[in-house]
Amino acid sequence: MNKLSVVILNYNGRNYLEQFLPDVVRYSSPYEVVVVDNASTDDSVAFISANHPEVRLMRFEQNFGFSGGYNEAISLIESEYIVLLNSDVEVTKNWIPPVLDVLETDKSMAAAQPKIKDFKKKTHFEYAGGAGGYLDTLAFPFCRGRVFHTIEEDKDQYNDTRDVFWASGSCLFARRQAYLEAGGLDEDFFAHMEEIDLCWRLWNLGYRVAVCPKSTIYHVGGGTLDKSHPRKTYLNFRNGLSLMLKNEPGTKLLWKLPLRMVLDWLAAIHFSSHSGLKHGLAIFKAHWHFTLSFTSNYKKRKTIVRKTTKSPRHRGLIIWQYFALGKKRYSKITR
Repeated sequence: MNKLSVVILNYNGRNYLEQFLPDVVRYSSPYEVVVVDNASTDDSVAFISANHPEVRLMRFEQNFGFSGGYNEAISLIESEYIVLLNSDVEVTKNWIPPVLDVLETDKSMAAAQPKIKDFKKKTHFEYAGGAGGYLDTLAFPFCRGRVFHTIEEDKDQYNDTRDVFWASGSCLFARRQAYLEAGGLDEDFFAHMEEIDLCWRLWNLGYRVAVCPKSTIYHVGGGTLDKSHPRKTYLNFRNGLSLMLKNEPGTKLLWKLPLRMVLDWLAAIHFSSHSGLKHGLAIFKAHWHFTLSFTSNYKKRKTIVRKTTKSPRHRGLIIWQYFALGKKRYSKITR
């Protein structure tokens, strides 16, 4: 059995593979690199076969989405540890050992991420991960280094290895057994926030999630769906509600979910005026589809095992701290 497999999910990403795969292969040795093709219609498969015979290629006849594609692949991979790595990520020398060491120090450690910086602006953190992710009391996500759209410059202010609430799906190290025990990524999410849902279930099971800034990678971001696309807005808001319904403990859900939905309606007004009407409508569409899927999500909630409620979740309301109190940085919010 392999110790670790680096798993890259690809869909029509020939350009990213050509740009980033050589360094992934070079800097991941002696570990296995697997490219999972999610029914691409470009020449991705031909490119890999011709240029990277050392890479294990898995081909699917249909597009399972981000979550389904990884679940299918990981069910076929038998390594002790897996790394879910986006195709638009630049890895660096020695990027695996520090994070793997964190996972191996304690069997309760189920997932971890490196420090994630912006490929387009390498002095700054990247939106989807930064130096580890957190969730506030209404399940709004933020990171060390990124709160809403305020992205900090990396000045080594978040260089400590520590437990976090969630690790980014753009570069997610995981203990395969724990991944499978938690049920993998929720395929109904399709994409966006599915890693937060997974990490929440890992914490419920008594596992831990961490960030290891001794390792650094650079993420392009928006490689599959650009942030300016209303579809991204739709997925983030729909999945944010599903995330809360599935995982929020006990009677807290009774007041938190309605309050979150009201705040989303206010966000729809903001998005409509600042990003365009299509984004505001995407939020209302997300709420409508969330309502239609309420029963199925509630059934999932009943299957989730909750051995503990302990986690490093943020107890405050990030919207209030950010917009009302003007606390734009993680270091200010947690004071």
